[in-house]
Order: sequence, then structure tokens, then C-alpha cells
Amino acid sequence: MITVEEATSHQPRARAELEAALRQGPSHAYLFQGPSGSGKSKAARAFAAEILSAGSDDPEDSRRRVLLDPSPHPDLVWLRPKGMSHAVQEIRDRVIHQAPLSPFEGSARVFVIEAAEVLNDESQNAMLKTLEEPPPHAHLILLVSESEGVLPTIASRCQLIEFGALPIEAIEEELDGLATTEALHSAAKLSTGDLGRARFLAGKRGSDLRTAAERLMTCALEDDFAGSPWLELLGQAKAAGEHSGELVQAEFDEEKEEGIKHTKTEIEEAVRRAQRKTRTGMLDLGLHLAAAWARDWATVIAGAPNLAFNQDRLEILEAQAGRIELAQAREAVSQIQATRRSFQLNVSEELALEALAFRLEKTLRD
Repeated sequence: MITVEEATSHQPRARAELEAALRQGPSHAYLFQGPSGSGKSKAARAFAAEILSAGSDDPEDSRRRVLLDPSPHPDLVWLRPKGMSHAVQEIRDRVIHQAPLSPFEGSARVFVIEAAEVLNDESQNAMLKTLEEPPPHAHLILLVSESEGVLPTIASRCQLIEFGALPIEAIEEELDGLATTEALHSAAKLSTGDLGRARFLAGKRGSDLRTAAERLMTCALEDDFAGSPWLELLGQAKAAGEHSGELVQAEFDEEKEEGIKHTKTEIEEAVRRAQRKTRTGMLDLGLHLAAAWARDWATVIAGAPNLAFNQDRLEILEAQAGRIELAQAREAVSQIQATRRSFQLNVSEELALEALAFRLEKTLRD
């Protein structure tokens, strides 16, 4: 069974703070802050396991149940957003109303809220009283990738535990055996410290997305858009979005069987939000991969191929980089990043990708 020490093996500062908290007695509220994939969730589950097992008649069994996902432990409430946000009523029902209730087992209850930065202001304000006057047995753990989404009144009442991006070596160790050594190394470098992203890139769908991004850049270099290569990126993003929507719908169907009611409008909006979040996330990742390809051109041209992200496709990069100048590679990166930023606005994704392809072609040709 994983311990706090093991869960934070690559986060020495967080490990020291959490182990000290367990020795001295945990606080009523924590804010685990760090980039996606840095291990916040894993650490929160291990921390919760220690808190809930401390006052249990059978600590090992209690710890084992907490570490399961989903956990059957009655004193652990773990909330993930449905779609792009948390439902206000769920925060009220499962956190605010339940926090004062006595533990079913042992001496504590733990409430973990993933992606707390997407809690709306109403949800956060509703939690203020719970944080200001916490029941002695209740412990809240908020997980955030971006602290800007959390109200200062919430953050100031939580003990901050910071997590950094994982080093490449740690990611490769976690993913050992999922792909070839070269592919894992590239996935780790392309992930920018996000273990979840690295795991995705090391798998079949991630490899397909990498191939689609490479094809877009190759077609721009060769002035060959007969197959509209940007549509491959868009198609993969749409398929991922549809799958995400199906998962959210399945969650609601499961809750319906358990007697939890939601309105048709609420369900439809949550499914649409999930679809859009995943689709835009996949498109952004696809463009991140395309920008990394252009950066690798620049790296090779500068005479430092060992610093390239795509180490498993270095021969192709070297052959392509010999056809362009350093300034062209750098301009390609800038154009891709500008398109990534445009997706934050209400733009036509297909038209934006098509326009990017032709801008890249002009830059690389000139």
C-alpha cells in the first residue's frame, strides 16, 4: 500500500510538510497546488489514508479502503468535476452538509475536491463557513493546478502545499515498459512534467496524435495540403470529446440508478461542457506537439539535436531541418502558439487550423 513518503517521492518539499502535519496533527484545510500530473491526487489519497486510519480500530483495513479508487470508505468524500465545473448542489450536499456529521468510523472525515479552481464563486462562498468554523473531525483538501481560480478568502484559510512539475527521469520510471525506451523518453520530454500527459503520449492515442501533428508540419514544409492534414487533428479531438461526453453521461446514469436526480438541462450542459473541454484540450495538445516539432527543427539547426523533444524521430527531423533556416523554425513556433491562444476565444477551430497550415507553408517556403 502506498504511503505519503512514496506518493511524494519526487516532491521533497511537499513530503516534508505532509509528514510534519501527520506528526503534529493535520490541519482542517489544505490547498495542494501544482501543475497537472505532478502527483497532487496521489499524495492527497495517501494523506487521507493516514488521517482516516489513525483513529480506526483496524488501521490497515481502513488505509487499504481509502487507497482504492473509487474508495468505499464512508468517511472519505472525493469529488471530481462533471464536465468543466463542480455542481453547486453537490458541494452543498456532499461537503457543507456532511462535514458537521460525526465520522462513521474512527475519529475523522476527509473531503477532497479535485480541480477546485473550477468551483464557481457561489460554491466557494458557500464553503467559507465550513472553513471558518470547521468541525474538529473534518479535513478538507483542495487540489488546484492554477491558484488564480480560488478566491483569496478560500486560499487564506488553507495550508498551502506546493507541488512542482515532475522531472523527466521520474516520469520515465513511472512509465517503464509502456513503450520503447526512445518513445518513453520523447513522451516524458513532451509532457512538460505532467505524468498523465506522458502516459497518454506513450499510448496508442497519444502516438496517433503525435503522428497527426508531425504530418501537419511535414505537409506545410512540403506544400502538400491535398489531404487537409489539419482535419486529422480536429477529428481526433472531436472523437476524444465525444468519448468524454459519454463518460459524463454514464456517471449521471449511474447516479440516477442510485436515486440521485438531475434535470435534463443540467445533464445536457454537463455533457456539452465535458465534450468541449476535452476537445479543446486535445487540440491544444496537438498544437503543443506541432510547436515542439518546430522547436526541434530549431534545435537541430542550432547544432544541439540531443536537446530535441522527439528523440525517437530524430532522423526525420534532421532531414527536414536541412531545408529551412533557424528564423523560419522560430517563426513557425510563434504562429502555432498564436493559434493556441486563439482557441481561448470563440473561434472556428477548423478555420483556425486551416489558416495556420497555410501560414506555416508560407513561412517555411519563404
